[in-house]
Amino acid sequence: MELLNKKDFYNNLFDCYKELLTEKQKEYFQSYYFDDLSLSEIADNYNVSRSAIYDQLKKIYIILEQYEEKLGLLDKENKRNEIYEDYLDLDNHEILELIERLRNVE
Repeated sequence: MELLNKKDFYNNLFDCYKELLTEKQKEYFQSYYFDDLSLSEIADNYNVSRSAIYDQLKKIYIILEQYEEKLGLLDKENKRNEIYEDYLDLDNHEILELIERLRNVE
């Protein structure tokens, strides 16, 4: 998987399933992806080894992928967005309002 696509993919999975992760898992993931810290910097911050952070991130990837495989929230969101985009091409004010209301609910 291309690096940028991989980052986007896991960020999107994290958005869907972060509440199912432990606090430490959330902190490691956020430090790596959102704070853009290196594995060594994260390890120093939590007084663990660099390999422990690496192993935890690999474990988080697997967990997020398993949640998506079982629940499919990201896939469903992507399909909904595709349908919304199809409707946005229509020239109907009422449909556009409904789409906007639906997006605000999510």
